[in-house]
Amino acid sequence: MKLLKSLAIAALPLAATLSAQGATVAIIDSGTDMLHQDIAPQAWVNPGEIARNDRDEDGNGYQDDVHGWNFAEGNSEVIDYSYLGTLTQDIRRFFDVQTSIMLGTVTEEDLAWARGMIQDEDFIKQISIYGNFMHGTHVGGISLKATPEAKLLAVKLIPTEVKLPGQEQAQKAESKSVKMWLLKQALGLLANQQMQQLEEIAAYVGNHKADVANGSFGTGWPQARMIVETLGRTFIKDITKEQVDEATKHFLDTLISEGQKMVAAAPKTLFVFAAGNDGIDNDTYPTSPTNIQADNVISVAATIDRYAIAPFSNFGKQMVDVAAPGVGIESAVPGNQYLKVSGTSQAAPFIAGVAAQVKETNPKLTPKEIKTIIMKTVDYKDFLKGKVVADGMVNSGRAIRAADLSLNNGLDQAIQLARTEIADVVSETKNSSLGIPLEKGFVLPLPNSFVLKK
Repeated sequence: MKLLKSLAIAALPLAATLSAQGATVAIIDSGTDMLHQDIAPQAWVNPGEIARNDRDEDGNGYQDDVHGWNFAEGNSEVIDYSYLGTLTQDIRRFFDVQTSIMLGTVTEEDLAWARGMIQDEDFIKQISIYGNFMHGTHVGGISLKATPEAKLLAVKLIPTEVKLPGQEQAQKAESKSVKMWLLKQALGLLANQQMQQLEEIAAYVGNHKADVANGSFGTGWPQARMIVETLGRTFIKDITKEQVDEATKHFLDTLISEGQKMVAAAPKTLFVFAAGNDGIDNDTYPTSPTNIQADNVISVAATIDRYAIAPFSNFGKQMVDVAAPGVGIESAVPGNQYLKVSGTSQAAPFIAGVAAQVKETNPKLTPKEIKTIIMKTVDYKDFLKGKVVADGMVNSGRAIRAADLSLNNGLDQAIQLARTEIADVVSETKNSSLGIPLEKGFVLPLPNSFVLKK
């Protein structure tokens, strides 16, 4: 692993180690391949750290954090290269079929094949592992696509086993109300523990002056409910559906409430969060961390090109801010390869990239002002009315023009002028027929920070 780390440093061009221009985009994810040909030239390099000497020159507590930090394992290895070679033809075909289903171009043969694959437990395990491995690289590649001056700071956040307190007391308790109270206490402590880690991560990217931080991860209602059901049985053997729902809401509400500390730890960073891939209303069924409400947070739904909301995308008139393309997005995956993947995970870094361009255009803009520009320069879409706060999807050219105009005008005037000057983006897809309804398993959920052993 040390050899791979050395190669990663050596592979960076001199310009990458010397340039201080451009916005810094932190990718908080499952690991990023800093050797990838699309990423290496734009890799963030810590100016206060000397590589490979096992010292902490900048005194920030993160030894050798040249490109970022692995918070899961406490080291500077921002990706696990032992998983290279796990991209199979079946995995590649599955992602291709997934895209064709949503575009309405899937063949009966491919559809039947995909339906068979989602019933194959070994394949689901295989694609889930690979999905985690490639996820951060794919997201990072999207964020850099239109921002050649930006630098990518890698933060690896991998699920860790959490031992829950309170299980022993719950087994001894006789009252169901006491057991329920103990379950909620345990869930609250679990939520607090995760958000403490995320608060540390936010402070880290903030201290390294990240302008934008992309978070294509989260815990949605279905995932939280599964966690609660798994834990609930150790507290209350005959736990009811109503009790599970009550505890799930408590768990998510705690995550979101504690998440305020996370984004407050980096007030000069704009956090871009994926809305979730469960196809549900985040106003009714909370999702963390995307439901955190703050001036430096923007939540992103996914669309099929520019003509429909993606069938898997979460939405929310109050909790989801804006939309961006998230179906069949080609980007980098580890090992200098490329893959088309769909998800709000892919829509969020599109917005992160636009935010970086806006910041580069006018470095004086605050996270709140960048968010305002992105949301008020959207292309309004009927299919997004009542689905996202902005009622539309990002128009990157208009947002960047507004940032340019804001150098010599007030923000509101700059936005109005940009709306006049820059036309709506025309859809690139000629076939506007929607695909068949997506079945469970066709789109992977957001990477989740919780791992619980059954």
